[in-house]
Amino acid sequence: MFNGLITVRANSTRLPKKCLLNFGKFSVLGHVIERLKIYGINPVVCTSTNINDNEIIETAKNHKCKYFRGSEINKIKRWFDCAKFFNLDKFHTVDCDDPFFCGDEIKRSMNLLSEKNIDFVKPHNESSSGAAILGYSIKTSSLSKLNFIEDDNLDTEMIDPFLLNIENCNFDVLTNQIKIPRNIRLTLDYVEDYWLLRSLIRILGQNPSRKDIYQFFFKNPDFSKINFFKNKDWADKQASQIQNQLNLN
Repeated sequence: MFNGLITVRANSTRLPKKCLLNFGKFSVLGHVIERLKIYGINPVVCTSTNINDNEIIETAKNHKCKYFRGSEINKIKRWFDCAKFFNLDKFHTVDCDDPFFCGDEIKRSMNLLSEKNIDFVKPHNESSSGAAILGYSIKTSSLSKLNFIEDDNLDTEMIDPFLLNIENCNFDVLTNQIKIPRNIRLTLDYVEDYWLLRSLIRILGQNPSRKDIYQFFFKNPDFSKINFFKNKDWADKQASQIQNQLNLN
């Protein structure tokens, strides 16, 4: 069984409580839970102990989904504690900000993790640049090697610099095998992202495949103008966060 740890908190600043916004038949979080089930991936909501995340737990319960509450800012520790709690030897990180993730790519990443006997598998560059296709496949035992894994006060939002601190780190990057439209942004950070993603549901239905989404963008390239202009701001802020974390280390 593939296990998807849904990384989610309610304290978003750019788009408040975005995980609880209406998203077709469900909230954004409810949609992510149900989409994982469609792909045959076991969903586990992985949130914090902050009182503001109580609504997230209620959503998990309403969708009959397992949940775990852990560190608020050290999300790597939260994943590790969650995996230990549910006795998971490996897992895939599913960002609730990426509601149209591809379950097939998640499975391909998880299979690569097992086949190559490595610590983790990074998503391909296209996914990390706004296409929001999949997350990281990680072995729980590898996280136990990190010397900060018990530090609740460490901010690990941008995880790459921290995962690379795994002793004798060995990882791979999933290669993209599908042509992806240019200027596609399918992650949820800004109100413009929400407009685009909600529009896709109205046009393509609650759970379109990535193939259906790509075909739509190939036929309607101007559609990306709704939100792609936010991608530079998003990428710049990610780069700044990574640099800040490198400076702290």
